[in-house]
Amino acid sequence: MSAGAWWLFCTLSLITAFTPGPAVLLAVSNAATLGARRALIGSLGNATGVFVVAVTALLGLGALLQASSTAFTVLKIAGAMYLVYLGIRQWRSPPPFAADASLSPANGDAWRLFGRGVLVAATNPKSILFFTALLPQFMQPQASPWRQGLLLTVTFAACTVLSHLCYVAAARHLRRWLGGARGRWWQRLSGTLFIGLGLGLLRLRRQAT
Repeated sequence: MSAGAWWLFCTLSLITAFTPGPAVLLAVSNAATLGARRALIGSLGNATGVFVVAVTALLGLGALLQASSTAFTVLKIAGAMYLVYLGIRQWRSPPPFAADASLSPANGDAWRLFGRGVLVAATNPKSILFFTALLPQFMQPQASPWRQGLLLTVTFAACTVLSHLCYVAAARHLRRWLGGARGRWWQRLSGTLFIGLGLGLLRLRRQAT
């Protein structure tokens, strides 16, 4: 792969990573309510989910989703239901800092944060189709597809983590404003956005080939 092609892929990856979506909303919500350190646990989970998505795309799941309306619909509904679940959970959660003392990595919540990040990435058919359409455009037929796929996946995951670092750094300043009633409204706003993203995912259509 030429340096120019790699830089073009980096540019596209950064644009995609910085575009607000479920993963960005999850990072911002975690940072605002739980702090930057715990938010980054979820972001690392999301980067892991990116690897899962890329591998499934390379293994042909993306082609299956394009060919099978049933498989596409099942994954789309699963992803939408998970985002709606996150939204409802956000609505029902206590205001920020009320539950902060009970949420610590030592109590196993780090794994839950990590798992949410993985699921947000892995249950989004849009991500799988994105990788299926994008990766082949940058891969050379004379080189190993797995080595090239690994390079592109690591690049995209790094761009994802970078974007989350920026969003988390900005969201840290929200913490000082989230006491009392403001915290409750933040929970409801972020919960509503999660539900909206889930319902929007249900409107995603499979592109005919």
